Amino acid sequence: MAHLDSEINELKSELGLMWELVNSQLEKTLQSLSKFDRDLALEVQENEKRVNAFEINLDKNCEDFLALYQPVATDLRFVLSTLKINTNLERIADIACGISEFISDVDTHFSAGILDHMSVLKMLSISVEMVKDLKEAYQYENTALARTIFKRDKLLDEINDKASQMAIECLDLYPDQRKHVLHVLSIIRKIERIGDQSKNIAEEIIFYLDAKVVKHHKKQSEGSKE
Repeated sequence: MAHLDSEINELKSELGLMWELVNSQLEKTLQSLSKFDRDLALEVQENEKRVNAFEINLDKNCEDFLALYQPVATDLRFVLSTLKINTNLERIADIACGISEFISDVDTHFSAGILDHMSVLKMLSISVEMVKDLKEAYQYENTALARTIFKRDKLLDEINDKASQMAIECLDLYPDQRKHVLHVLSIIRKIERIGDQSKNIAEEIIFYLDAKVVKHHKKQSEGSKE
């Protein structure tokens, strides 16, 4: 049993290291957008290889854990949620890399007016805090903190829903910066997907800790109202 606990702690530690790297990727993406640091954007793109290596290694270790120990109950929920969180984190890193590519694709600073009007920095800042809080929720087994993600994901959805109209307004306000406006719109679409992946992670944390599959429960509740 002690050896099993040691293996579980090793998987947790490995996932924690990957989480720190993904957090760093998001923070650098936010900094590169706000300060128009193209070198930092290129660094994010280069570091994507490290995230991919983490994902592959952690997948393998989880599969080995399943084969060797055939876990049940809480231990099984732990390894299944770890596998899914690993995938979600890799996808978040992919999205951060995609955002950085839009930043490095332009030659001049994004207009502060465009960034502010379309709320893109606010949106990206929220997503950075979401992923940080999820790491804390996982590390300290805090389902209450994990549940705060759902409300913030809705806020990202609301900004995303208004993005097309905001882009149209910016195209009128900044007719000489059409490429920038379209890039910011594309960045917003990507940030909305970070919210989706974060929500998935929150659900997995709750599943692991409370044995509740939140997404299925929500669907059943919605179906009963129809």
